[in-house]
Amino acid sequence: MIKPFRILDWWLNRKRRSTPRPGTARGVLLISSGGLGDTVLFAHVAGRFVRLAEKDEPVTVALRSDAMKMAFLLPAGVRGLGVDFDRLRRDLGYRRRVTDDIFKAHYRLVVHTDYLRHPDLDEALVAAAQAPEAVAMEPRPWPKYDARLGQNRRLYGRLYDSGDPRLDKVVRWSRFADWLSGAEESPPPVALLPGERLPPAETAEAADDPFVVMQPFSAVRQKQSPPALYRRLIESLPSATRVVITGTRSDLDANGEFKTLLDLPGVTFDDRVFENLVPMLRGARLVVSVDTALMHLAAAVGAPTLCLASAAYVGEIVPYDPAITPPNARFVHHSMPCEGCLGDCVLPAENGMFPCVAALDEDQILAAAADILAASGETE
Repeated sequence: MIKPFRILDWWLNRKRRSTPRPGTARGVLLISSGGLGDTVLFAHVAGRFVRLAEKDEPVTVALRSDAMKMAFLLPAGVRGLGVDFDRLRRDLGYRRRVTDDIFKAHYRLVVHTDYLRHPDLDEALVAAAQAPEAVAMEPRPWPKYDARLGQNRRLYGRLYDSGDPRLDKVVRWSRFADWLSGAEESPPPVALLPGERLPPAETAEAADDPFVVMQPFSAVRQKQSPPALYRRLIESLPSATRVVITGTRSDLDANGEFKTLLDLPGVTFDDRVFENLVPMLRGARLVVSVDTALMHLAAAVGAPTLCLASAAYVGEIVPYDPAITPPNARFVHHSMPCEGCLGDCVLPAENGMFPCVAALDEDQILAAAADILAASGETE
């Protein structure tokens, strides 16, 4: 059965093709429909895509509505446009309003920056734009949608072959941007944002009052290490070290077993939004996080960061490719024959964790945390 939104798209786009728009096409629309963490990573390469704009031409980045929480990391002057993709699928009125607005914007150039694309969601924005030029990468293979993605090739004037499916995101984006601009392939950027674009660091109350930030929560519970590991970490810290556990209140409520950590001396909980967390992250002696958006943000703003990673995104996201890894970021993961599964784990969980997470070496984690603390103390 044909989905109602596909019928709506066919009718609207047929109508748009015969609808004149005033003036000359102007502006660049970049589509980046990944989540919060992907948006942090995209911020490192956004400037390369912005160079595609002509003089004084506006640049808009279409983001998932939840990822708009990281839009503050985009280059100055770039506008973020939030799109609720779940609502785009189920609410025909919303779908029409969003796609009508994109059509009326009359963009000169649309660049779909995603390797993983959905033919009925983010690519619907490309179809609605009816831009004189639209470009993208060859899409990631996706058996469920390969036929539809193949049909949508007609939306683009050019498609870039970005290489192996398992390739670091930032490296892939960098190569794509260089191809678009016609520049020689240049080294990808180190995943560290310029300090002048960031607010100043939050300082400790006294020189002997350092603080450590921990983010133990993930939307995928199997990526979380147990509270006992964080207890060991906290108890291993030098005396007088304050610990701030961060996340949302819903994270804490959904993971009640972590609440016992708040009973430890000097441990507090902070649920500030990402933008307001940046000064604290920049002032922390150490940030320990599961491989989630907060980890990418901490590394990007220069915080001494220790990532407790699954093996699910080896080769594509974490650990970072050596070419983009900043000196302030360190990753601990357990290699597996099945690594790079992108979270589609085929192995039974171990104590509620992915096997690669359950196999993380706690002594190695504690040693890495101690090394980072010692190094960050020396640089103060």
